[in-house]
Amino acid sequence: MKDEGNPLTGPHPAVAACRVAVRDALGELELGTRVWVAVSGGPDSLALAAAVAFVARKQGLFAGAIIVDHGLQPDSAVVAERAAHQVRRAGIHTVYVEKVTVGRAGGMEAAAREARYAALEARIDAEGGLAPLLLTGHTMDDQAETVLLALARGSGARALAGIPARRGRIVRPFLTIRRKDTMMACEALDLEPWHDPTNFTEDGPRRSALRTRVMPSLVEVLGPGVVSGLARSAALLQADADELDRQARSAMGASVSAVRSDDWRCDMLAALPDAIRTRMLKMLAENRGAGPLTATHVAALDSLVTAWKGQGAISLPGGFEARREYGRLVISHPLEENQP
Repeated sequence: MKDEGNPLTGPHPAVAACRVAVRDALGELELGTRVWVAVSGGPDSLALAAAVAFVARKQGLFAGAIIVDHGLQPDSAVVAERAAHQVRRAGIHTVYVEKVTVGRAGGMEAAAREARYAALEARIDAEGGLAPLLLTGHTMDDQAETVLLALARGSGARALAGIPARRGRIVRPFLTIRRKDTMMACEALDLEPWHDPTNFTEDGPRRSALRTRVMPSLVEVLGPGVVSGLARSAALLQADADELDRQARSAMGASVSAVRSDDWRCDMLAALPDAIRTRMLKMLAENRGAGPLTATHVAALDSLVTAWKGQGAISLPGGFEARREYGRLVISHPLEENQP
């Protein structure tokens, strides 16, 4: 790896920005905490690996990397091993390559993501340690793309809030870092990232078309601030969505003593503000085991509560159904009802 910077002037600005982002995201951790980096071999995850290696040395943390070989391309094993080599050059020497089989449920992108995170979580659990963390290289550009995709789907505030900076043990330090900065950091550190060819093909994933065709057009029309503007909107909506979810949980908790676990008074639900009620309905159904719910499912549930005109039961994921009985909303599973 290249010299990390002139002792008098410090590291390259992009390298410094990546390190600061990781340091701020991790905060104060106990000595020896295991910090794992999910690595694809691309510039974002390689720059993240290098930054984590640096911060881990300074703070006395254990740094490791996990590479998932999805097996979707003929040379995927070669790409994975090349990524492992680059990660070691970046300063992380505990590297695991996990090979997975990607299904087809929900589409290729969703199936690959599910298989990837399952493999990452399994490896972290196998290695153990006190409160280990998983860091991913999602950037500000990824955040902007996620917001645009959510807008196109007509999603609500939670989806428009984009990618959370932290969820459980998954931490995303680079949501304040541009993709161009991770590429500059790799160049400054003499790292050789892999560039996914599907990002540059006409028939690639939808996100690839958004990245290569739509975003450049938006920047041309609206100016270079469009990416940071979308990311800033996501951060603001994240705070709003978190507060609305908190109020929905509070309303649900305050009411649980008055109702059975599987039915709820519709007049009580209808009296809640729309933003609270719809979130509460989603939580109620998913807590019962029906999910994940789409906006269409939530709207149908809401119609049973606020616009009931004698309509029958509605189907929910997982074989559940929701219906209105004697002024109450009941969410149940037919198999449960048939048990003696």
